[in-house]
Amino acid sequence: MSGFYSNPINRFDSEIKEEEALKIPIVTKVITTFLSYIFHPVFIPVYVTLFLLYIHPSAFTGFSTSNKQRTLVIVCLNLVFFPILSVVLLKAVGFIDSLFLKTRKDRIIPYIACGIFFFWTYTVFKQQPAYPLLLVSYVLGLFLSSSAALLANIYYKVSMHAIGLGGCLGLFLIVMQTESMLMTLPISVAVLITGLVSSSRLVLNSHKPFEIYTGLIIGIITQFIAAYVVL
Repeated sequence: MSGFYSNPINRFDSEIKEEEALKIPIVTKVITTFLSYIFHPVFIPVYVTLFLLYIHPSAFTGFSTSNKQRTLVIVCLNLVFFPILSVVLLKAVGFIDSLFLKTRKDRIIPYIACGIFFFWTYTVFKQQPAYPLLLVSYVLGLFLSSSAALLANIYYKVSMHAIGLGGCLGLFLIVMQTESMLMTLPISVAVLITGLVSSSRLVLNSHKPFEIYTGLIIGIITQFIAAYVVL
């Protein structure tokens, strides 16, 4: 019994990976790093919200321009700014070793903080009947995925990029099932970006394939669970 609890935790500090001396061509490194930043999981909720606001034909029907902008501001504050601020403050007070959350130990408190912000945002949207259920469902899925990632983090370092992109892909599959718009192009683009970013994380030696696949599965499945609860 003691081994069950001690092994994962005791391996936290030994898990820090020294950068392997792999010679990645400079162009490849620049491209993969750029993709990792531009599609960082903290930004994915903004992209999804923009899709629902300005591309989906009926998600925000009846919303004025100012109300759409207000929704975007809420998402940017609660799902982007506060999570980033939390990580910066944790680094400043010494609770984490790196802003890039390279180890499982560094990811524990950020996962909890993000879960709080996600659930808070879900509650805000849920209590306002005007907000589309697709957005409410998506934010609940974010909370569920952060909770699942926190549990998985006990045993291995799941890819947060894969979780974020899997959540986006999961929502697109849900929209396709609602038959509210033709999703061929959005899903194709989402699959392409997911493949490129996942490959970038492997090229940069940030994750192993299993960590990528697990992240994608968590992101997709939690969105379907959230849709089952909300829609």
